[in-house]
Amino acid sequence: MRADKRFLTGPYIPSRRHHPRVETPDKVWVYWKSKGLEDISRARNLSMGGLFIETEKASDVDATIRLDFLVQEGQIRAAALVRHVKPGSGPGLKFSALPEEDGRRLTALMARLRSLSQSRTNTK
Repeated sequence: MRADKRFLTGPYIPSRRHHPRVETPDKVWVYWKSKGLEDISRARNLSMGGLFIETEKASDVDATIRLDFLVQEGQIRAAALVRHVKPGSGPGLKFSALPEEDGRRLTALMARLRSLSQSRTNTK
């Protein structure tokens, strides 16, 4: 084994994520369109870097998807790339384009989701 190779031991494996994600309630939906496919899907989790949507419609890895969020914060439109696909479950998407104003609304959405998540945790 080469000396510069290191293996992690123990229960901690670092995440490759650059942005913390939050699990979303049932009320976060997106309309999406890609290469002749389109659907309205629930966002399972969300971060400032991307999201995972629930759909059985298959998209290719690296395909571009146009997103319109259906949320109370207002219009949030984005383009995203498919980074991975869980067959029968949906794709994990990474934002590739997000207008500045829509980014502010996404930040507000994330703040609302975090506060909902914290209040659910505190009431358990």
